[in-house]
Amino acid sequence: MSCGLSAVFLTGTSFVLNAEPHETDAGAKGVVELFTSQGCSSCPPADRLLGTLSRNPGMIAVSFPVDYWDYTGWKDTLASPIFTARQKAYASARGDGHIYTPQIVVDGRADVVGSDLDEVDRAIEFNKGRGGALTVPIRLRDSAGTMHVDIGAATTNLERVEANVFILRVVHTKTVTIERGENRGRSITYTNVVRAIRKIGEWHGDPAAFEITELKAEDEGYVVLLQQGTPEQPGTILAAAKSSSL
Repeated sequence: MSCGLSAVFLTGTSFVLNAEPHETDAGAKGVVELFTSQGCSSCPPADRLLGTLSRNPGMIAVSFPVDYWDYTGWKDTLASPIFTARQKAYASARGDGHIYTPQIVVDGRADVVGSDLDEVDRAIEFNKGRGGALTVPIRLRDSAGTMHVDIGAATTNLERVEANVFILRVVHTKTVTIERGENRGRSITYTNVVRAIRKIGEWHGDPAAFEITELKAEDEGYVVLLQQGTPEQPGTILAAAKSSSL
C-alpha cells in the first residue's frame, strides 16, 4: 500500500497570530508519537500517559488520531487519513507492517505499546543517539507570527546527512465526549493533538534557517521535526523542538 502525507494544513477556525517573541532551545531527550483513536477502548490509558510525558520539558510528545476504528460506530472527531498514512509509513519503513492502537513511535525508530511507560522509557534510552537521533542542534524563535527555525550542522558521523524539515500544528488539549462505540459515554482529554503536518524544507548537513508564517488558533503551538527518509519511508528524527505553548 502506498502511503503519503499531505503538503497542506488542515483547516481550522478562530486563528490568530502570536505577537510575543519567544525562543526555544534544542535539547529534546525523546520524540514520542502516539497513534490513538476515540474508537479504541485500549487507548485512554495511553492518552493519559501521553499527557504525562508532554509535561516533561525535555520531551516532544504528540498525538496522531487515526481513522481506521471509525467502523465501530463512532467517527473520530480529530482523526485524519493523513495520520493513518504516517503510521502505515512507519510500519513499512520498519518492514513489519505492524500498526495498532495505542502505538507509540519513539524518535522515528522504534514502536512500543502506547500505554506501557516502562517500554516507552526503555525505547527512549535505547535509541538515544542511535542513527544520529536527536543529535543535531535546533532552535525556534516565534516573533510576530513568524516562526524562525535554525538548524545546526551534523554533529555525528551520519550515514546520510540529508533530512526533511516538517512543521506540525498542534492543539494543546482537546476534550471529547464520545457518544457511540467502545468508549461510549466517556469524556477523554487528548494532549498535543496534531492538526496538520507540512514539509517546509530540506537539510543537507550544514546549518540552515527557515522562516514560516502560519496562522494558528490561540490554543495551538508548533513542533518542528528534522527527519530522515521520506513521508512514505520515514526514518530517524535527528532534531526536534516545540513552541513554548506546548
